[in-house]
Amino acid sequence: MQFNVVDAAVLRAARLARFPAAWPLAYAEAMIVRSEIASDRDAVRRVHATAFSTPEEADLVDALRADAVPLVSLVADEAGEVVGHVMFSPVTLPDRPELRLMGLAPLAVIPARQRTGVGAALTRAGLERCLEIGVGAVVVLGHPAYYPRFGFARADAFGIGCQFEAPGEAWMLLELEPGYLRGADGTARWHAAFDGF
Repeated sequence: MQFNVVDAAVLRAARLARFPAAWPLAYAEAMIVRSEIASDRDAVRRVHATAFSTPEEADLVDALRADAVPLVSLVADEAGEVVGHVMFSPVTLPDRPELRLMGLAPLAVIPARQRTGVGAALTRAGLERCLEIGVGAVVVLGHPAYYPRFGFARADAFGIGCQFEAPGEAWMLLELEPGYLRGADGTARWHAAFDGF
């Protein structure tokens, strides 16, 4: 089925209506968020190397890229320069293998572009992509003052535990499909690449 431009815009607006209207959109107009391609790999590694104090996140990205399916890997591109990257990889609930969940991690932006909306643009685009591929919920282990702006809430309120030791307020979840986790519980398991991370 093909849609004209108006139909496509209406469908996109309807999809986005499921998410909080307050998602920030303040980023450079010259920036685009797109799927990572093979030629981005060195640049993505540099983004993580400059954003974090150790190479662990960059190594995690390489491990997930090699083994995780499905995988959502997006870059923020400003005039041909990769300034940010986000990855979403499969997460499972052992007692509910039919549920399609993803984990948001890692997310990185080069220091010069942090706090300018790049991370928010990557997060929003990644959540949209997850919805498009049929993911019902996304989990994140992150800063409790940052992720709620996208609709994330404490995962323990859904009865979903984390395999890692973490403060309850840092372990969060967003249902992309309302009610998707009704009746589900248990401990979410990240992809094996996260073991020992």
